[in-house]
Amino acid sequence: MSGPLVVAWALTAVFAALVLPCVLRLVRLDYGRQGAAVRNGDLAELLLVVAMVAMLSPVGGPIPAAGWQAVLALTAGWFAVSWWKGRRSGHAACGHHAVSAAAMLFMVTFMPHSEVSHGPWLVMSGPGGGSALWLSLVFGAVAAYFAVDAVRAGVLAARGTERSGQVSRWVCRVIMGVGMGYMLVGAAL
Repeated sequence: MSGPLVVAWALTAVFAALVLPCVLRLVRLDYGRQGAAVRNGDLAELLLVVAMVAMLSPVGGPIPAAGWQAVLALTAGWFAVSWWKGRRSGHAACGHHAVSAAAMLFMVTFMPHSEVSHGPWLVMSGPGGGSALWLSLVFGAVAAYFAVDAVRAGVLAARGTERSGQVSRWVCRVIMGVGMGYMLVGAAL
């Protein structure tokens, strides 16, 4: 993650704060009426928030990059299959979580080194320093997806009522989208 150390710490704090609403939604255990897809989405959100903290933190995290690659690849695959199976019944959230996990996997794999050290645990690296045109185009396109999704989620959060954590889910999605977009734009430049 490139950028000043103060920005890295600020973003780390923001994403660490998102752990709380994710955990609170999970411990309510009201998934009987909401369904397994909502529970799985909340679990994915928690995993992705923790991955963002590890990627942004100047200190790093206890899981090496290869571990995150395995976890994110499995998460992306799980949600891609779930989306494919339920695409006719409106499982759009599964598709979003698959894209999010795949984007994070891509970042862990290809994001270039920066002046912000991630310690011995999570060091993002890439072929040729990540300066290839195709890599910048992919990062830019995915950043645009997250920007559009963040705006959409923000509109839904503003319209919503506090019904079973929906506003919390949309606000988390806005913050995650903005953070992912920031990281991807930074990597594309």
